[in-house]
Amino acid sequence: MVQGNRKIFLSEQEIPREWYNIQADLPKPLPPPLNPATNEPITPDMLSPIFPMNLIEQEVSTERWIKIPDEVLEKLLLWRPSPLCRAYGLEKFLGTPARIYYKNEGISPPGSHKPNTAIAQAYYNKVFGTKRLTTETGAGQWGSALSFACNQFGLEVKVYMVRVSYDQKPYRRIMMEAWGGRCVPSPSPDTHAGRVYLKDNLDHPGSLGIAISEAIEDAVNSKNTKYSLGSVLNHVLMHQTIIGLETEKQLKIAGEYPDVVIGCAGGGSNFAGIAFPFIRDKIHGKDIRIIAVEPTSCPTLTKGPYVYDFGDTARTTPLLPMNSIGHQFVPAPIHAGGLRYHGMAPLVSRLLQDGLIEAKAYAQLETFQAGIHFARTEGFIPAPETDHAIACVIDEAVKAKEEGKEKVILMNWSGHGVIDLASYDAYLSGKLHDYIMPDEDIEQLVCELKRC
Repeated sequence: MVQGNRKIFLSEQEIPREWYNIQADLPKPLPPPLNPATNEPITPDMLSPIFPMNLIEQEVSTERWIKIPDEVLEKLLLWRPSPLCRAYGLEKFLGTPARIYYKNEGISPPGSHKPNTAIAQAYYNKVFGTKRLTTETGAGQWGSALSFACNQFGLEVKVYMVRVSYDQKPYRRIMMEAWGGRCVPSPSPDTHAGRVYLKDNLDHPGSLGIAISEAIEDAVNSKNTKYSLGSVLNHVLMHQTIIGLETEKQLKIAGEYPDVVIGCAGGGSNFAGIAFPFIRDKIHGKDIRIIAVEPTSCPTLTKGPYVYDFGDTARTTPLLPMNSIGHQFVPAPIHAGGLRYHGMAPLVSRLLQDGLIEAKAYAQLETFQAGIHFARTEGFIPAPETDHAIACVIDEAVKAKEEGKEKVILMNWSGHGVIDLASYDAYLSGKLHDYIMPDEDIEQLVCELKRC
């Protein structure tokens, strides 16, 4: 059988020139962030100690299309547009009539989708006059992406990396340092928030919530410094829509339209990047399923209630409307560190509430097995986070086989796993175990939020 093209490319001239802002098309407006002291909606100026005003304006905007600055496009063209690939090998292995496409975001310099917003945030901070950025990182993909972006625009950056990932993934730290970033394990002795947790446990494994607290504290108390977040916030998710906007053009070239769109979800950025342009179609009547996939060890969408919660453990952020398992959550040390955040992006949470997306959770061993299947059929070794999306793709492709239906399945291949080989070694040697977060633990964590 003669196969069609494995890869669909766009020319550099075809790169999208605008980001898509889904807030313009939401069936119901997004509830506002609240001031925790007054429970009143926050105003944009309240965010100014943390973020530059040009990004705050994007955060609250309801304009449908936001122009991408030429200076940002220039940097994105280092690797964009990224290829859309047909997974012929995986299709054959599964014996499915489904046609599987994946958007390869692993070709960026840091190896993931994260630079799509890192470049934008570094640029907007640069023109605002910021000299230094602080941030947190789970698996290290965001920290390496922001270090790369700050290097491109001449900014300093300090990264607070969740300690369990700092220990598991030393090469991520080296990547950050190669681009001029400074990376420390969190909790750290460098901030009051970090010292609080180290006082009780010098070997505290850390969490994204704690690392966010440290990075915000550092930004607020340092000169010419702002904070940068790699997921969750509206403007971050908007910057990622370049993924889905490119994909729309590429699928049109192939004469295809997806029946199912799948992305892994921790804070929501790579899922939003592939899904939001297609959710716009669904809002306007298109028959399409869109699935966010998360780990059973951190089931924010599948088990977390929709509540107002803090974005960090030390409760320094506004209250955000989101699915959450509680800001005091400390994750099990699974290897998909980028999916270990206690809350989900308000926009993604709102879409789940409105029935526009579905959510599924997978245990660690099944996701690594899916990653191995992908590596052995398609060649590329996926990041542990990406493995979650692949596990769902395999389920949907098998279902299509059982139903005898041709379907088009689209996945965001959000990053490669070359820096995560230690986790594959642990899986292949039988050292990894599944962890399903007990319902009673979730109930205890969210009890305070519900005032029970």
